[in-house]
Amino acid sequence: MVFVTSALVLVLEILAGRLVAPFVGVSLEAFTGIIGTVLAGIAAGSAVGGRLADSRDPRTLLGPTLVLGGVLTWLSVPIVGLMGPLVGSSPPEIVLLTFMAFVAPAAVLSAISPMVAKLTLESLEDTGAVVGGLSAAGTFGALVGTFLTGFVLVSVVPVRLLIFIIGALLVVAGLVIWWKMAKGKASAGGAAGIAFSAIAVLGIPSACDYETDYFCARVEVDQERPSGRSLFLDHLRHAYVDLEDPTYLDFRYMRLLADVADAQPDGALDVLYIGGGGFSLPRWMTETRPGSTNLVLEIDDSLVEIAEAELGLTEADGVNVIVGDARLELADLPTDGYDLIVGDAFASDSVPWHLTTVEVVAELDRILRPGGTYAMNVIDGGSNGYARAQLTTLGEHFDHLAVIVPGDGVPPRRRFNLILIASSAPLPAIEVDPLDGELVVAPDVIDFIGDSQVLRDDFAPVDQLSE
Repeated sequence: MVFVTSALVLVLEILAGRLVAPFVGVSLEAFTGIIGTVLAGIAAGSAVGGRLADSRDPRTLLGPTLVLGGVLTWLSVPIVGLMGPLVGSSPPEIVLLTFMAFVAPAAVLSAISPMVAKLTLESLEDTGAVVGGLSAAGTFGALVGTFLTGFVLVSVVPVRLLIFIIGALLVVAGLVIWWKMAKGKASAGGAAGIAFSAIAVLGIPSACDYETDYFCARVEVDQERPSGRSLFLDHLRHAYVDLEDPTYLDFRYMRLLADVADAQPDGALDVLYIGGGGFSLPRWMTETRPGSTNLVLEIDDSLVEIAEAELGLTEADGVNVIVGDARLELADLPTDGYDLIVGDAFASDSVPWHLTTVEVVAELDRILRPGGTYAMNVIDGGSNGYARAQLTTLGEHFDHLAVIVPGDGVPPRRRFNLILIASSAPLPAIEVDPLDGELVVAPDVIDFIGDSQVLRDDFAPVDQLSE
């Protein structure tokens, strides 16, 4: 019983990250909030469960506790569905959402262990063995729940269905144990509560059309442009594709990246893209620069399938895809192999930290041809702490830097896309539509960077630097 309930607490912790992602994104803050909340539930449940076990016969508690844990597990889905749209992605709001949805089921399931300990102890001479054995069983269960969920379950079973199954297993097991150990049965009110909770977990509509290994994804049709499709990943619109016109770039940042590509020497280009998304820019490149090669490093194979099924990606688009983590795949790419590298990989609204460091920049410098250009899409605002640190990091290997900011400057209270540009040779003249942005080059880019820090593998606080 301790093994299973401990495993299910960790299963629920991992699923919590997938459940809240459409509303708060995937970030260090989100994971921190979830882990901290579940740990708080474990601590509270262990303490309260121990006191209850001392004051009442644990045989009368185990069944009802399991049933309550199952019901609360079910209720986490409607709670997130109802509260998620009302909160933002700041740390306090993340903690509030996860606390409301997950601290109660984590606490109730964690109360099982001290109850079982009370039943198992026969004498004080066995205390160490009993407590140690239960602790080991709980920890091993947590390990199994973690590995099974992260490596298997989330890739084959939808999150809401998993939560429904977990709740159902707990309710059924609890009712059986309740009957066997306490000769009792659920009241009519309890049965009604169980039925309501089961309906609620299935009745709240999902925000996802697809649940990939990394994202909650959906595709929406543009009502004003029938051939237009928007790709949403978690809580953000990440890409736009016009099925009939690959040269149409709806996103401002995508047009800016296209401006950087336009500034490259005439003719076909060999281009590497870190991050695929909707594969908008590679298709634009094929259309505007015939003969160009487009290699995309995309970590999520499901996004490739979505692009083929709903965003019109075909072999005729001239796009080659390597599925894998870009940080690992870069090492296998040829030296001096590319004229242009486009960095557009995101986890929610921030660049994955392991793709931001000086060690990665060294690899980019290696695979860029002499005079080649690296253009990187980032999101920041206010003091631009992350964007400035990223430019400083690029400057460790590239002598020439520039940044494209919004035409009216970066809004102090709003996050915005900025395009960072780096090369070992003087940058070509980049023509930017004033409505899309303003190009900042030397010496002004030095003032923009200021005294920011270099991002390294052992210190890259990307989420904390972003505003």
